[in-house]
Amino acid sequence: MADRNSQLSVKKKVVNKTNSEKEKEKEKGKEKVMKKPDKLVKKPEKIPEQPKVNEVKRNKESEEATGAEAQNNEENGEFQPIELPPFEIVTGEQMSPFYFKFQFRNVEYSSGRNKTLLCYRVDTAGGSTEPLKGYMEDEHATAHVEEAFFQQVLPNYSSSQELDVTWYISTSPCVACAAKLANILKQHKKLRLCIFCSRLFEWEQPEIVEGLKAMVSAGCKLRMMKPSDFLLVWEMYVDKEGQSFTPWEDCQENYEYYMEKLADILK
Repeated sequence: MADRNSQLSVKKKVVNKTNSEKEKEKEKGKEKVMKKPDKLVKKPEKIPEQPKVNEVKRNKESEEATGAEAQNNEENGEFQPIELPPFEIVTGEQMSPFYFKFQFRNVEYSSGRNKTLLCYRVDTAGGSTEPLKGYMEDEHATAHVEEAFFQQVLPNYSSSQELDVTWYISTSPCVACAAKLANILKQHKKLRLCIFCSRLFEWEQPEIVEGLKAMVSAGCKLRMMKPSDFLLVWEMYVDKEGQSFTPWEDCQENYEYYMEKLADILK
């Protein structure tokens, strides 16, 4: 009996030991299972891209050139804005269809339209010569197409000449240009200027309002472009390249909107 009991006790110990080991293994297994998601969830860290050597070099060279030019101007007592790229006035007889359809559209908010297009016609008194026609466009903000017209199209204009000048312009003049136009009209009484605008430039600004009033007081006829005016510009000043043009769906509505604003300004 003693031997049997001893054998049973040994078996119980073995069983207990085995169960204990199993429990430890289960706990270890749980730890492994809990750790696995960490490895799966963790994402590799992205390495920030290094700027290209050539690009950094170009930027640095541009900054150095700009700084050197500004320093030279200050040393010489000249404080002129730096123009990058250089300012230019583009002239010609006809513009591209894309320029016309984008730049001349009479939208209320002219986002992305960073240049002014001007179509002109110059008639002499009595129609003794052929009308002078063409278009101009400006680049950058250091000079505007309104002033460039008198510098390039009528550089030798004499006060004794009677001229009728008609402009179809993508946006009304800014403060500075309005003041210059008013002065030109005051000095040259035989010059008659009529401006048809697609849009009004910053018409809510008091200085703009005063500038437009001064132009009109000096003799300028200021109008907004109606749908038939856009068709006229398309026919006379656009290299159509086989394309057709129909005024925009909201062209008449926007014309009436700007006409109301212009009437409020000039009243």
